[in-house]
Amino acid sequence: METRKIGNQIINVHHYNTVIVGAGAAGMNCAVHLYEFMSRKGVENPQERIAVVTAGIGLGASRMSGSDKQTYYKMGTSPDVADSAEEFAKSLTAAGCCHGELALAEAIGSLREFYHLVQVGVPFPTDSKGSFIGYKTDHDPFERATSAGPKTSKYMSECLQKQLGRYGVRIHDGQEVAHLLVVGSGESRRIVGVVTVDKKGIDKSNYAINVYLGANIVCAAGGPGELYKTSVYPKGQLGIHGLAFKAGLIGENLTESQFGLASIKFRWNVSGTYMQAVPRIFSTDADGKDEREFLTDFLPSMSKMATNIFLKGYQWPFDPQRIENLQSSLIDILVFNETQKGRRVFMDFLHNPIGNDSMKDFDINDLEPEAYEYLKKTGALQTTPIERLAHMNPLAIEIYKENGIDLYSEPLEIAVCAQHNNGGFAVDKWWQSNISQTFVIGEMAGTHGVKRPGGSALNAGQAGGLRAAEYIVNVYGCDLPDYSDKQSEIDRQLSDIVIGFEQYKSSSGSDPEEVLEEIRSRMTASGGHIREFNVSRKALKEAVELYKNIQQQGLKLKDSKAIVKAIQAEHLALASVGYLKAVVELLKQGSGSRGSHLVLAQDGIEIHPDVIDRATNKPLKFSPENESLRNSILQIEYDESSSDLFRCKNIELRLAPIDRKAFEPAWQDYREGKIYS
Repeated sequence: METRKIGNQIINVHHYNTVIVGAGAAGMNCAVHLYEFMSRKGVENPQERIAVVTAGIGLGASRMSGSDKQTYYKMGTSPDVADSAEEFAKSLTAAGCCHGELALAEAIGSLREFYHLVQVGVPFPTDSKGSFIGYKTDHDPFERATSAGPKTSKYMSECLQKQLGRYGVRIHDGQEVAHLLVVGSGESRRIVGVVTVDKKGIDKSNYAINVYLGANIVCAAGGPGELYKTSVYPKGQLGIHGLAFKAGLIGENLTESQFGLASIKFRWNVSGTYMQAVPRIFSTDADGKDEREFLTDFLPSMSKMATNIFLKGYQWPFDPQRIENLQSSLIDILVFNETQKGRRVFMDFLHNPIGNDSMKDFDINDLEPEAYEYLKKTGALQTTPIERLAHMNPLAIEIYKENGIDLYSEPLEIAVCAQHNNGGFAVDKWWQSNISQTFVIGEMAGTHGVKRPGGSALNAGQAGGLRAAEYIVNVYGCDLPDYSDKQSEIDRQLSDIVIGFEQYKSSSGSDPEEVLEEIRSRMTASGGHIREFNVSRKALKEAVELYKNIQQQGLKLKDSKAIVKAIQAEHLALASVGYLKAVVELLKQGSGSRGSHLVLAQDGIEIHPDVIDRATNKPLKFSPENESLRNSILQIEYDESSSDLFRCKNIELRLAPIDRKAFEPAWQDYREGKIYS
């Protein structure tokens, strides 16, 4: 480390071969593989060449997110169900807008990375023969899913962190990323470092600025959860998308967020056995009074209502293709519709579903065959939902108890929440971005298409971390960078950062917390699971105005430590512009309802005769998917000269390679390093 004085600030400058931003399961895994690849190359003290930089090692989706039995999606390991990488890739690309070469790479790396997690200590269950047990998840035609329980990703990141500890790789904790240092332009453009503020070191005169210079930068900072007001992302999960856009990274599929039912007091997906236990779902007024069995107004029988609740277990993501003919995603619409009235919705595990006067009482034997046979097979035919849940998955109850909610004594408040972004930033088959020597892994990487099998994101993060680490070591090498010839460019950016921080102190601009709340409310209303062109276009205009106002007027700070919220508000404001620009552009192309969002249309398909548009007093309708757009991907790139700050274009999908070499020439390519060309 060295120090530099910029303005009135002493800045600590660190030098590494590779800087990884983010300490979730993807970032940790990349660091582990970097150390291992460097060691095999004979590099001395490889731990001194790798840095993991994070805003909070215990924060983020890997540590704080999950579901009933959080799924890891891999190639099948059942002894009697055949599987292959090609079949796996077909499942990943089935709904379109997904590069075949990336899907195949994830498939091929799947078992390698799964067994790597087993070796570092993640307790995936086996049977007495040693087979890893599988089950089906959403959009999964095989029994590829497995789980270590509600905390699967937490175990992953913790076990990988322990491995890093054994290797001696340093994790720089408490570092809020404020800027990505960029030098050069065009083909020579590079991201050469990460600028942070140490959240614990900030005081009245010191911003505690650190600079982490790296020959290679790996972005693994997770998804932009704080874009949404109604969100199951962990609180404080912002991502660094605005910073990445400004540095020149190209986004792909940003329109394809995934939404689903989740609890809101403690943020947790209520998928799997939570729904398969068939709890009662009811609503109240804002004060928790006036209980109503609102689902009974829209579903014709107890059997249909209870079966749809059950199906939300493994048809958990909201899906507009599962609305017509009273399918399971109608439940999401009805829950959302109820909350739009100012009411609150709850799951009650103490009571079975309650019908209206024209419905039979709940009888588990009256469930439709798919639901009944599943519960019979699992031995979950007990009298009440809580008994069925305790039988199928007691850990699903325990996770709420750990967070102050006792499902044996209180209902669980739920809403339709943003859960994951299938899009992100463009990468090639080595997870390298459009800027050389900058890699994007985990949820930041836009490797998923319109839909994805549940749990495939965990595999994608592991496979991407492996691929990036292998390419870095074998192509770019393990040396520390020398940016002495770029020092003036770097110093100019550092000076701008210091000046900007100083201007915040005297700014008359908006309060950062208010800005963040405005962004969240706008995105939930206009870029969430219900979309309409004119509404989204208006929201885009407002988002652009907000960002430009921040650039012109700054943000108002209550005290020095509020600089962190100001940094977050500024880059999240730009991220919201990018996301809304992509939403508007896709709607303009006539994409229709796809993935996990529904597009309202006056001449579309009726959602349900009793789901009414309050403006017209007629049934709400939605447009079907325009399947012709499945063969392309919408890209978006920051462009300061554009009125909307971004420009968009559609690109063709990159197909999975079909070339297969004989062993000897393939072995020669490997020995000579041609596989990296």
